[in-house]
Amino acid sequence: MDKQAQDKLKEQAGVKAASLVKSGMKLGVGTGSTVAYLIAELGRRKKEEGLELAAIATTSSRSKKQLEDQGFMVTELAAIDQLDLTIDGADRLATNFDGIKGGGGALTMEKNVAINSKRVMWIVDESKLVDRLGGFPLPVEVLPVSCEQNFRRFQAEGLKPAWRMAGNQRFVTHYGNYLIDLKVDPIPVPHSLAAYLDQTVGVVEHGLFLDMCDEVIIAHTSGAIEDRQKY
Repeated sequence: MDKQAQDKLKEQAGVKAASLVKSGMKLGVGTGSTVAYLIAELGRRKKEEGLELAAIATTSSRSKKQLEDQGFMVTELAAIDQLDLTIDGADRLATNFDGIKGGGGALTMEKNVAINSKRVMWIVDESKLVDRLGGFPLPVEVLPVSCEQNFRRFQAEGLKPAWRMAGNQRFVTHYGNYLIDLKVDPIPVPHSLAAYLDQTVGVVEHGLFLDMCDEVIIAHTSGAIEDRQKY
């Protein structure tokens, strides 16, 4: 699929998701190219339909700026009791609604926003769909103080680690940490790997988003927009 066609699918998914947002909601907004279309459509609805949200939290400075440019006031997550709905993209989505996220490096905030939301919706184009999680490096955010030890442990476990780079330097997250991308593909037992990473000292967060997503908007090359719900 060429970029122009993929961008069109992302736009369609973003517009559909925006149509499901209701005035008065406390909304979580993710980050990424598909979410950018969502925000643009929310801005259109605010201007033309009078859409008003009780609160908005977001996962990146880029989304925050775009929302503010559209006239929305963005609040820190800590100031919101609980979000009604969080809408975000995903790098890979399995048929059981588990996903890999963090391609943009914002996985820690993305997971914090998701876990503090009543419902989580992902918006994707069909290229992100997989039967089993894989086909995309799994990001792991690690503390600089013990990052080398973490890297060697991942090597010893056969997880095929690679440093996330930004030019000639290691990528630095919003929180001042590094990212190690695990290139194990496919991920044989996602819950077991998640448990291992959760218990590894020095790991801040990882990009396995398991048992979190409730609904997915999928844009298909056929032109169909699928609204798939877990329950």
